Amino acid sequence: MTINKQILLGVSGGIAAYKSAELVRLFKKQGAEVQVVMTKSAMQFVSPLTFQALSGNPVHSELLDADVENAMGHISLARWADCLIIAPATANIIAKLSHGIADDLLSTLYLAATCPVYVAPAMNQAMWNKAVTRENIETLLRHGVKLIGPEQGDQACGETGFGRLSEPVVICKHLTDALEYQNHSPVQCLQGLKVLISAGPTREPLDPVRYLTNRSSGKMGYALANAALKAGAEVTLVSGPVSLTAPNNVQLIKVETARQMYDAVMSKASEHAIYIGAAAVADYSPVVMQPEKIKKQDAQATIILQKTKDILADVAGLDKRPFTVGFAAETHNLEDYAREKLIRKKLDMIAANWVGQEQGGFDSEQNALHVFWKSGDKTFSMMDKTQLAEQLISLIAERLKVS
Repeated sequence: MTINKQILLGVSGGIAAYKSAELVRLFKKQGAEVQVVMTKSAMQFVSPLTFQALSGNPVHSELLDADVENAMGHISLARWADCLIIAPATANIIAKLSHGIADDLLSTLYLAATCPVYVAPAMNQAMWNKAVTRENIETLLRHGVKLIGPEQGDQACGETGFGRLSEPVVICKHLTDALEYQNHSPVQCLQGLKVLISAGPTREPLDPVRYLTNRSSGKMGYALANAALKAGAEVTLVSGPVSLTAPNNVQLIKVETARQMYDAVMSKASEHAIYIGAAAVADYSPVVMQPEKIKKQDAQATIILQKTKDILADVAGLDKRPFTVGFAAETHNLEDYAREKLIRKKLDMIAANWVGQEQGGFDSEQNALHVFWKSGDKTFSMMDKTQLAEQLISLIAERLKVS
């Protein structure tokens, strides 16, 4: 894949800065024009001359550059770039970006940039897990910054955990895939098609005040609805109870129970070209909802449950069936369970993700997916759900054309 883009690479001061040199080489190999911005701390780890030799351009480090007209180099660089990627992004630079602090060239560039911004964090696992760091990351994601990694593994300090910089080849592929997606007008890939998406949890009532549910936030399904709209589709969103605002221009159908979601989806499925089952539908519901609040009496209580109807399998079994995409959230044996579900339910695709891990899953702004279809598969590394949804929609459109 070749990209003819102008990439601005920000390098902040961490031991992982040496990997950024390989990142420049990979970007150049893909046909990109690269300019590098280094913080003062980064220059203590890697010489600017290294990046100058690899990029073929002078390295930038001064906020006020007297050699640039009007000494406004940060504005010129910000307008030049098709995207800004900061790799490695230390805890310090992440904190500055999230709070709008602009006290050097790189942090000022971030504020001046109107292009897409990506950060690839790299830090000690304790720093990554610190509450304030996670809050800073969540702030950046809300501001539209895209996250790449970090990964879990051995760290330079001798510890093991999340915080390791994603490998340059992973970062490069992530960015080139995103830029390639931008090159192909998203308005075209689902133009004129009707897409049905289910999202969020269901609630199965036990009595007038209690219910069985799960930890699904609906964020992935709502992100998919947004991405499908951007891709030109007409979108119907069947949503369980969530605290999210539905995208403008979708037909929203609100439901509570698994049965209500089943009825809503089945009534609409045959009218749509694509169905994406991103909802976390309850597998079981109480046989009887008690008409009055259940009182605490015995030390143990028994609730009889019955299986709910299988929405995905029944949609895939329709005579006039849409292209059917399922989701699988697993705590172990992810690939085996996903492939088995793909075959058993006769799906066209299934997107599998880990839950119960340190990153991604329910109620997170990020996720990673391993997508399977009959003749192949594709992995998407940890990223924010907005970008992940756009890439998954692009893949669905691609597979739909060859199905």
